[in-house]
Order: sequence, then C-alpha cells, then structure tokens
Amino acid sequence: MALGKAFSISLLGLRGTAIEVECDISSNLPNFVLVGLPDVSLNESVSRVRSACSNAGVSLPARRITVNLSPAAIPKFGSGFDLAIALAVLSAAGEVSGENVAKCIHLGELGLDSSLRPIRGVLPAVVAARELGFRKFVVPQENLGEARLVEGVAVFGASCLADVLVHHGRIGDKLKRPKLVSFENEVSAEQSAVHPDVAEVIGQELAITALTVAAAGGHHLLMIGPPGAGKTMLAERLPTVLPDLSVEQALETTAIYSLANGSIGQDSLMRRPPFVAPHHSASMTSLVGGGLGSPRPGAISMAHNGVLFLDETPEFQTSALESLRQPLESGRVVIARSKGSAEFPARFQLVLAANPCPCGRAGSSNCSCTAQQLMRYKSKLSGPLLDRVDIQLRVQSAKAKVLRAASGGQTTSAEVRLRVQAARNAATERLRGTSWATNATVSGSWLRTQAKLPPKLLGSLDRALEREVISMRGYDRCLRLSWTLADLAGRTVPSAEDVAMAMYLRGVDSIG
Repeated sequence: MALGKAFSISLLGLRGTAIEVECDISSNLPNFVLVGLPDVSLNESVSRVRSACSNAGVSLPARRITVNLSPAAIPKFGSGFDLAIALAVLSAAGEVSGENVAKCIHLGELGLDSSLRPIRGVLPAVVAARELGFRKFVVPQENLGEARLVEGVAVFGASCLADVLVHHGRIGDKLKRPKLVSFENEVSAEQSAVHPDVAEVIGQELAITALTVAAAGGHHLLMIGPPGAGKTMLAERLPTVLPDLSVEQALETTAIYSLANGSIGQDSLMRRPPFVAPHHSASMTSLVGGGLGSPRPGAISMAHNGVLFLDETPEFQTSALESLRQPLESGRVVIARSKGSAEFPARFQLVLAANPCPCGRAGSSNCSCTAQQLMRYKSKLSGPLLDRVDIQLRVQSAKAKVLRAASGGQTTSAEVRLRVQAARNAATERLRGTSWATNATVSGSWLRTQAKLPPKLLGSLDRALEREVISMRGYDRCLRLSWTLADLAGRTVPSAEDVAMAMYLRGVDSIG
C-alpha cells in the first residue's frame, strides 16, 4: 500500500478551508475513485488527471487509486483541485517527493495535454491559506500575478504539470511538455480606458454639490429628473471624486473580482473604487449573488468599496430592489444554501436614477401618463428602500442660456476629490477609536450621545420627526449629512445651515 498527500483550498464565498488530498494506491483491480463530497465538475477530475499525467510522461499505475478530499463533510466545487489530486497520486506512486508536495498549496485545472489552466478565486484562496498558516503555493502561470499580490508568501507559477514536477525535485529528462499558444491583447486597458470628469457636467451645480457630499460621507444618492438632465453623467462621475482605496480595501475588492471573473493577468491591486451599473433586467440573484453550485458574488459585492448605479430604477424587478435593503444596513450579504452559507462583503454606495413618471415629462402639459400609471411607477420605489437613501434630489434640465454661457473652467474631478479627501480625513480623526470610517456608517446612538448637537440646532429636525414627515432612520441620516457638510466646510461642529442643507438634500418630498 502506498500513500500520498497534497493540499488545496476550498472556497465558500471568501472563506477558505484547507483541503487535504489523500491518495491510496492498493493492489486491487484497476480503478480511480474520488471521494469526499465532490461536485460534478470535480468528479470529472479523474479523467483530466489520468490523461494529463500520461501526456506529461508519468503514467499512473494500473492499480486501484483512491483519492479522498478531507474534511469530507465540506462541499467542494470546481476544477481547481486537479493539480493537488495529480500531485497526491504521483506522490503515492513515487514519481515525486511526497515531502516537498505536502509543504505547498496546489491550485489549478489540468488540461488533457497536461497544461495548467487558470482558475477563479486564486487571490482569495491564497489569502485564506495564509491565514491558515501556509506559506508556499503553486498556481497556474496566468494566476501568478494576482497570487503575488499577497504579502508574506512564496508563489511558483507553472505552465504545465511537468513544470510542477521539476519544481518538486523530479528529474525532467523524460517529462513531456505541451505546446502552449499565447494570445496577446492588442488593446491595453490603459488605451481603452475612459476617464469622465465632473467638469463635463453643465448647469447642475446643486447636483454636483450633492455628489460631493455623497462622496465625502459615503452616502447613498437618489436622483429624480427628466430624461437628458444629466443623472447618468453625474453617477458615472462619482467614482472619479472618491479617494483611492486603502491597501486592505484594495485587496478585498480585488479578491472579489478574482472569485467572480478570475482576474487573469491581474498583477496589481484595484486601487480605484469600482463602478458597477447592471441593466434594469437584472435578476435578484445577479444583484445579490448566488447561482448553482458554489455561490458567486453579485453586483452589490462587485461594487464593494465603490459605487452601485441602478439607472432607470423603477424598471428593475421589485424583488431585486427590495433585496438591497438588508445589505444597505449591514454591509454584507449571506447567501444560504443547503450545503452551506457563503458570506460576501457588500459595503457600497448606492446611486439610484429615475424619471419622474414613465414618459419623463411629469408636471408639464406634455405628460401623457395616467394617474394609474403614475401610481404604479412610483410604487416600484418602496418607502423602506427610500428611507435608506440619504440624499434624495430632484435634478432639473439645464436651461439654454446656461448651456450657451458655459465656457469651461468648471470644477474638475481632481479638485473635488481633494475636498472629499480632506473631509474624509476630518471624519476619520473624529471617529478614531470606533469601528466606523465614514459618516454614512456611524450609528444613530453614537450621533445622539457622543456627537450630540445642541437642541437649538435640531428644532426643525425634531418638528419633522414629530409630524412623522421623516422616520427615526431619516432623522439619523440627516444628522450624518450634517456632519459631512461640516467636514466639507472645515467646521468641527455642524451649524444651523448644515442641518437645514441636510434636510434639503434628504428631500422628504422628492418623489411626491
């Protein structure tokens, strides 16, 4: 009896579990058995591993091969275990040093020609394995860049199974390597990138102010206005005025994209906030996450530490919109399945854009909408959802004379970003020692105790609460906006004007 061992990582969400791949070769009838709760794609590893080993010049013995993925109770998904299974089998067969193999985490899918193909989720897998105490990794060459983003680990990138065997001390004279074909992308990301700027928005000074406040405090934003008023332009420029991500935020965001898309060739962290704008036909699963097999992150997680923009919001499915309510409060989403629960971070800034009515001309003599159509349209934006949106602003169309007068010289995104960064620095200093980083995430109890404002400043807010014009949540959100306005103005405490402006930006009647 011969035994071999290798290690890999199983991901459920961003949470990783070390999987011990054990191989036993016995003198029974030839067979290759894979146990340990594998899914369909993982069961197919048997055929891929057998062919890959044969084409690499290290044929498997004609005996009974049993591979166990331990812990057996944890579900395993995908083809990323191929390399670990192959190394465990070859270690048991004496083709490679078992001691060297057992010291590394092996990730990668094997092709029938023994080539090592890239997989999704290498970055979060390496991060999870490092936290479990592993320091050496073998990954596909295409995943090498993202794996090296994790500090404190040694990563080897391989193009085929023969490269891995040589790395583990196997003499390579009889090993075979496949002919690899590479395709060069003619258009680089830098060449195809588009850089919008706030200075391109004309005649929307109030909306730009609201955008600046949203960026400075991390507040959610709703814009309601006629078609062509500039709502989409404003939303697309919000990421340009947000500060760069911290190293921790960048690592977390890049890990999500690695798990969702497989960030092949990603050799640097995503230092700019992401901007995600799904089409209004998006399902609840595509927004929140999920899917068959291993749950995948949805749009709200792809927008983590960035902006989620829902254009034509009333056209989205009601169930999809309502599914945002819990993540907006908690900053995370837990996707429960029968085989386990996957948790993804979802701390994003929500930007909603809507027309005032289906035809977009509400309030004018040209509006063709019936009262029933108008009521149905407005009901798509429920009160509980809107109550979680800090800034609710009406955007008016720019007048012709404003367009004619525009001659450049408007404030640029770079200038706004400097103001936003200064305001965030002030908030960070005030919130030092707490678990919050922006005003939008501060709890209401802390605002009413540790950062309590004088009663004379809160008279209008108190009256609005008494008349049930705003809810308790809306009251707290006005307080958060007041502090953000003070931070932008360089004040240590909000003024009466800040509170009044916060109530205006809150737009209690913005959809009425």
